[in-house]
Amino acid sequence: MLARRMVVLACVATVLLGVASPAGADGGDPTLSIDPAAALTALHCPPSFALPKTPVLLVHGTGFTAEESWTHTFAKTLPLDGHDACTIDLPARALGDIQVASEYVVVAIRRMTAQSGRRIDVVGHSQGGLEPRWALKWFPSTRALVDDDVTISSTHHGSADAAGACAAGSCAASVWQQRPGSRFLNALNAGDETPGDVSYTSIYSLTDEVVPELPPPSTSMLAGARNVAIQDACPGRPDDHFSILWDAVAHAIVDDALDHPGPADPARLGSSVCLSAIAPGLDASDVAYMHTVALGQTALSTLVTGPKSSAEPALMPYVLAAQSSPSAAPNDQAGPQPAAPATRQPSASRAVHLAATGGTSTIVGPALVALALALSGRRLRRRSP
Repeated sequence: MLARRMVVLACVATVLLGVASPAGADGGDPTLSIDPAAALTALHCPPSFALPKTPVLLVHGTGFTAEESWTHTFAKTLPLDGHDACTIDLPARALGDIQVASEYVVVAIRRMTAQSGRRIDVVGHSQGGLEPRWALKWFPSTRALVDDDVTISSTHHGSADAAGACAAGSCAASVWQQRPGSRFLNALNAGDETPGDVSYTSIYSLTDEVVPELPPPSTSMLAGARNVAIQDACPGRPDDHFSILWDAVAHAIVDDALDHPGPADPARLGSSVCLSAIAPGLDASDVAYMHTVALGQTALSTLVTGPKSSAEPALMPYVLAAQSSPSAAPNDQAGPQPAAPATRQPSASRAVHLAATGGTSTIVGPALVALALALSGRRLRRRSP
């Protein structure tokens, strides 16, 4: 343990909080394109890292803020389990270039590790699972600073819904990048999908309507990670893209990953976890808040009226350099790749029954997508898993 901490502290000294390093000084990392001070302003942490377990960085998804995604979910439950939790507000509600947003995560990882004096864990939801992976792939110094990378309902190999949203030729930059086969995803997934001495866990639901999962393999599955469907632990459980944030099983899997060496192991959970709908530490008021956020203007107006572009952002110069000259690529890049996810075909929209609502039927994700596209004048194209 002491030797491991010394290694971490040495890495921290090398990156020096990630705010003043010249090009090439961070263990082969590319130069940041952002002002690190802006990222530090967007990072929200407790006054001190006083809790006994590994600090956790929470990264939100497309169209949301850190407060909307985490205040009534994991930022509330993780401290109860002994983890200090930090959140990061990605620029433009995560509607801009994911490559730029990933640099916010790089700065956050460096700062949290420097302040805590130990490796940290990262948990990301939806698009928020991509930024940490981009950081770990293209900024290799971060690999020594992260213990666990846990993703929840993440678009690792793209979402057919993203492709549909961009079909008219105009959508948010990050949505362009989450289309299957995008240049961004090809660069992210080329070679080793899980580089470094980091424990990777990918959690997803087979009833996710925003990131449809149709195994084998699901779009959220990663080569080299522990891939866990909610239904692996609790067959028939109907979590959708948003209810997974407060779901008791999802929280149990995350806790298992963070509290044990290596990735999550659903065999350690026990069948009793399936009896609870809402995660311990949360209550009906938290679920009500999340329903309001999921169906309210906080996300809908952003997805409709937020920044749009007519094409996917160009890849960063360091990516283009690595693609043209393999010797310029970060180490740990070679490795197996999974088969391409199965193609999703359009189908009628489907209501998803949410166990966490106490048995009432709602249409959280489908309503979000339907209203957003309707307000923007686009034709709704639904796909079921």
